[in-house]
Amino acid sequence: MRVLGVDPGLQATGYGSVEQAQGRLQVLSWGTLRPRGEQLADRLLALAALFAPLLAELHPDLVALEELYSNYQHPRTAILMGHARGVICAEAARAGVPVTSYPASEVKRAVAGHGRATKEQVGQMVRARLGPLAPFPDEHGCDALALAVCHLSRNGCPRGRP
Repeated sequence: MRVLGVDPGLQATGYGSVEQAQGRLQVLSWGTLRPRGEQLADRLLALAALFAPLLAELHPDLVALEELYSNYQHPRTAILMGHARGVICAEAARAGVPVTSYPASEVKRAVAGHGRATKEQVGQMVRARLGPLAPFPDEHGCDALALAVCHLSRNGCPRGRP
């Protein structure tokens, strides 16, 4: 099974493609998309233009996406992230790829063992689960890889390193 994890955002959208084959995890690709544009509509269009070819190139069986989280102190962030999630979901649907969402606490629990893990702890466990990645992804790519690992671990992939 090949999963494309996506950490959506309007400034930076992380992606990480992980494949489970013969009980092992293998990283196929990772990176960060940086849509440009002055207006919201321009950024959304740019995100779609960057994400669609990525889907075509990587041929995922599923897209694992972070669920929306709304912080009462920063509701605008959740609203903007929702726009980016919408673009990702629409492009995945256009490509015929199903989408599954996970709350951040479940991703942390699946990767690091507890739902309140720090970004650093998640990064360390992504390294431990996937092996050395050179250069190591930025926080957006790392979060996306963690989403892919979460889906695979929740659906029968062994917890050990490949």
